[in-house]
Amino acid sequence: MAAIEIIGGIALIACGLAIIFFVSLQTEKSDGLAGAIMGTDNTVFKGKARSNEEKLATVTKYCAIAFFVLALLLNVFVLIAA
Repeated sequence: MAAIEIIGGIALIACGLAIIFFVSLQTEKSDGLAGAIMGTDNTVFKGKARSNEEKLATVTKYCAIAFFVLALLLNVFVLIAA
């Protein structure tokens, strides 16, 4: 096993654990039946700082992108080394 495979595998596991962690921190976005009947209050003010939920969603998205790119790169390196 080459050093790049070990480092890539560790980075892939860390990225996967980060995705699990950030997804578990997020709250459910649906309001259930009450939200469907009465509607929801989703007002957005310009210039207002982003909420923690939006920040968590953004971090989760970037972790998922990094996970897939890292998985593809790791597979390419393994195929080249073989």
